[in-house]
Amino acid sequence: MKKNMGNADRIIRIVIVLIFVTLYYTGTVTGLIGTSLIVLSVVFLLTSLLSFCPIYTIFGMNTCPAKKST
Repeated sequence: MKKNMGNADRIIRIVIVLIFVTLYYTGTVTGLIGTSLIVLSVVFLLTSLLSFCPIYTIFGMNTCPAKKST
């Protein structure tokens, strides 16, 4: 897997994960929506840790900074 996520994307996803988990564990969001947010949080966390998003690949996106050639 080639990295296709930049640091900004990774940080934004981790912040979203923290928000979703907080909403779920404080009881603000419950039921099916709460469970869906937790599943989405796991996906966001995994893609952030791997710096790879399969959806970016499908659409040909790449937010990873270009490497400088020396």
